[in-house]
Amino acid sequence: MLHIATVHFGSPRWIEVQTRYLREHVRVPYKTWTSLQHIDPSYSRYFDVVIEQQGSHAGKLNHLANEILHTASDEDLLMFLDGDAFPIADPMPLVERSLAQASLVAVRRRENAGDPQPHPCFATTTVGSWRKLAGDWSGGHTWVNETGERVSDVGGNLLRKLELTGTPWVEVLRSNRKDLDPIFFGIYGGVVYHHGAGFRGAHQLNRLHISLTTNTHRSTSSAVVERAIGPIGRYRRHARHQHVRRRLSRLSASVYARIKRGDDAWLAQFE
Repeated sequence: MLHIATVHFGSPRWIEVQTRYLREHVRVPYKTWTSLQHIDPSYSRYFDVVIEQQGSHAGKLNHLANEILHTASDEDLLMFLDGDAFPIADPMPLVERSLAQASLVAVRRRENAGDPQPHPCFATTTVGSWRKLAGDWSGGHTWVNETGERVSDVGGNLLRKLELTGTPWVEVLRSNRKDLDPIFFGIYGGVVYHHGAGFRGAHQLNRLHISLTTNTHRSTSSAVVERAIGPIGRYRRHARHQHVRRRLSRLSASVYARIKRGDDAWLAQFE
């Protein structure tokens, strides 16, 4: 049995899309587990199990995994999907090949300034492996990224657990032939699509977007940066960020509208 853990928050906009693509492409028996915080309870009908949750995204995923571990056998598969992620092809051949050589297969968003950690937009392991590893999606563990900034993010503690235990994992990398954006709207391994910021919207820029629109090296302390750029520099930086937010909002709405039409013609824009 495959157990799929996914979190939806504040909006039901991805629920029908995600569950439709799961039905179309997952060709093994599966059970869906989710939480629907601040979403009409009527959307529970799209899932097998709905758990009441609050807290961070990583905390919710950890909680869903704990609930699954309580009922599943060690041989069952455990798949994590972000709410705005879904398969565009059968993911099981990739999963089976990968788990034959490692304990975990997961997206690595290397395009995000070299991030090294597994990302929960798509990750699969066995229930037994997750139990043994005491898997944890929380941030905390840090690294220095390609811009020279020390950061942590979701999946950071999982990366450290893999390192400390010498547990291998298979990285699923971005496979777009055409990028509409350097970090959002990603296809991974040719099998999974991740919209990116599907619930937050573009009002919160990804740190890569901020880095690309900021001339000062990100490893410099924020206090030094603020003194160096002055009020005019801060105004220009704010204007650049607003421009990126507007561009991403328009692009996100356009891509989402194409996906909602119900056919796969929207995938042509990534080829």
